[in-house]
Amino acid sequence: MSPPDTPRHTLRTVAPVLALCWLAVFFDGMDVNIYGAVLPHMLEDGGLGLGKATAGTIGSWTTFGMLVGALTAGNITDWVGRRPVLVASVSLFSAGSAVCASAANPALFGAGRFLAGLGLGGLMPLCLAIVMEFAPPRRLALTTGLLMTSYHVGGMAATGLGLTLAPAAGWRWVFWAGVIPAVIAVPLLLRLMPESPGVLLAQGRRDRADATADRYGLPRVTRVAAPAAGAKGRLDAVRALFAPESRFATPLLWLASFCGLLLVYGVSTWLPQMMLASGYGMTSSVSFLLVINAGGIVGMLIAGRTADRYGAVRVSAVWFVLTAAGALLLQAHLSLAATYAVVAVTGIWLFSAQVMVYAATSTVYPESARATGLGWVTGVGRSGAVLGPWLVGALADGGHDSWGFTVFALAGLGGAIAIALVPLARRAARGAGHDPAPPATGPVRGPVTEADGQA
Repeated sequence: MSPPDTPRHTLRTVAPVLALCWLAVFFDGMDVNIYGAVLPHMLEDGGLGLGKATAGTIGSWTTFGMLVGALTAGNITDWVGRRPVLVASVSLFSAGSAVCASAANPALFGAGRFLAGLGLGGLMPLCLAIVMEFAPPRRLALTTGLLMTSYHVGGMAATGLGLTLAPAAGWRWVFWAGVIPAVIAVPLLLRLMPESPGVLLAQGRRDRADATADRYGLPRVTRVAAPAAGAKGRLDAVRALFAPESRFATPLLWLASFCGLLLVYGVSTWLPQMMLASGYGMTSSVSFLLVINAGGIVGMLIAGRTADRYGAVRVSAVWFVLTAAGALLLQAHLSLAATYAVVAVTGIWLFSAQVMVYAATSTVYPESARATGLGWVTGVGRSGAVLGPWLVGALADGGHDSWGFTVFALAGLGGAIAIALVPLARRAARGAGHDPAPPATGPVRGPVTEADGQA
């Protein structure tokens, strides 16, 4: 059982850090969803010459850029710390948005999305790790859920721009709006974001590590919880993921993350176009992206509180099943009001199912391996993020837009099965004489990116 929160370590003490990470992830969500929000307008732009198959490929370029960015960030974070990497990430995806806004052809536009992906790659898991480190132990899932509401608020902002700015001024101006993060978020992060005590200790800066921990009411980090330095340290951390007590649970977490991110990025990229192909109007089709992100905000709040009570694994499994049911319902052409309702409730389950996979890693790995475990769960899951937009784009190019809903339903069922088997894998390890890692007793220590330890 997690220790009680101390008077000096509460949600109030984490609030400044949570607010800064919330802002960064807000812009992350806005950038990821901008493409889906304006894609119907881009496909109608004869001057750009964008086809459905190419559009799907470009969506995968973005997520492939995220994977490359995560691999790079995994090493850079060890050297320079979390705050500089976070600032660089925001700057990169803002620059990528500027390239997209001025692109004269699909190739240059794709290069801009790849550049944006490089910046986006390390941002989300980096913010998750920061918040998990600073959060009170008994409010870990709730704090994670609060952070992830920002992604969906950002998605709603992108949809709002797609509904208002794109028809009036053109889709390019929506991407110009994506440059705003460099102007707003970067100065705030440089001035106000604290460095991780775990990173400071790993860099040999014990005094600063203790001062930061004391300032935010954290327990002082120990060498056991701090990340090991150098390539050998990262290799040892990866080996720990396949220790006898977690060797079966690790691939199950990877599979659940693969299915979850296939859903998240497949839906974010293609939902408006799929609904347009199903016979709904342009405004309604783009509005569905707004509605599903609104559902995502509600879902994060519900999932966080529910997981704190019943466990992240149970919540994630149930949420995945409900997502699959929602995707199948969307395949039927319902009335507009009924479709809005289905999209909204599907958003409640879809996005938080994946976030609860992240929260579940703390029940599988010991504290010294949780940062690396989270990095690999998110990093391997990115292959689903790459596959999803490409696969649905290929189906749409062949005239089978509605088959995308079947793909999403299958991904939901796959994620549910994988995450539900994690407790069985841990019990199997116990039966074989290995003690599974205890439940989380504190925040995650040490730097984490989506592929921490992979390089």
